[in-house]
Amino acid sequence: MTPDRSLKILMTTDAVGGVWTYAALLSTALADAGHMVHLVTMGPGPRDDQRAMVNHPRICLIESSLALEWEDPAGIDVAHARHALHMIDRAIQPDIIHLNSFREALFEWSAPVIVVAHSCVKSWSIACRDQAWLSEPQWQHYIKTIARALERADTWVSPSWSFRKVIDDLYRPTTPGLVIWNGVPIPSPRTTEKDAVVLAAGRVWDQAKNLSLLAEAARGLAYPVYLAGPGTLDSSDQALKPLGYLSHAALQDQMKRAAVFASPARYEPFGLSVLEAASVGCALILSDLPTFRELWDGAAIFANPSDAQGWHRVISDICSDDRKRHELQGRASDRASRYSLARTADAYQALYHRLLASTSRSTTMGDVLGVPA
Repeated sequence: MTPDRSLKILMTTDAVGGVWTYAALLSTALADAGHMVHLVTMGPGPRDDQRAMVNHPRICLIESSLALEWEDPAGIDVAHARHALHMIDRAIQPDIIHLNSFREALFEWSAPVIVVAHSCVKSWSIACRDQAWLSEPQWQHYIKTIARALERADTWVSPSWSFRKVIDDLYRPTTPGLVIWNGVPIPSPRTTEKDAVVLAAGRVWDQAKNLSLLAEAARGLAYPVYLAGPGTLDSSDQALKPLGYLSHAALQDQMKRAAVFASPARYEPFGLSVLEAASVGCALILSDLPTFRELWDGAAIFANPSDAQGWHRVISDICSDDRKRHELQGRASDRASRYSLARTADAYQALYHRLLASTSRSTTMGDVLGVPA
């Protein structure tokens, strides 16, 4: 096994949120490195602008329409998903299975399996203080499925040390998780002039994004606060300026122009949009969360995600202080260079080759069909 061997990679993804951006960027970097990536979507299909992100001769997009694991917590669709993915696996004969969800690690695969723990419903619900429904039978099944999947995978990966601890505490996997920070392309030094604008982004309906706090915090600010993402807030004062859903390219354009990027999230295993904003020179105002501290301590201002007045004061201070804002923009940009897409892709390639060199697992479908799920 040579380190530069070209691999066939079967990668699953959803097209609902940041996992798509992660998968599209990583797939492109892997394809540029000479690997063939078969990207299998789960759940709602990607939009045309999302498909354009993986328009690469070495990326094959396969739209399965299989239910996401959190759409099917009771496992009703499992038999169908198992058969469909088995057929894809058999047709491709991949070298590596890279799963961006948990459930599918319990299926029969012909190659070593990596699970990337981007998030989970249990940790989300704890962070949002909305746990009562987790006692329902279908969600207990979901939780047990995640625990079994972490055991079944050849290895699992977390995008931050902080979230690795969360997964360890909740599911107690016997295999220690690896940490590979997410990455984005790092642009050349910015030349775009910054506008007097605060930008936030995320699914408006997602409690974890906590964007309703900004509706209150934005009142009376000198800078307008723009919100990019699907959904609407129940706010009649128009303190936030909704941009609605934006393509990835359009959101990048907004980030390039915005002076400040704000994330008042209650839950964030990594925060890819924060990294993208920092990479183009936005000053960062972030919730005081372990993940954000891990990644951005010394390069951002932190605020309590339960204190809207505190957020108002912090944003107002940054907007009115040119020196501090420019200093924060530089710090964020410098820190973002630690989390380059090239570095992330290199780490995953090293992991793939290490697994292939060490595994004793058979590479023929006939030998794995008898493995119990």
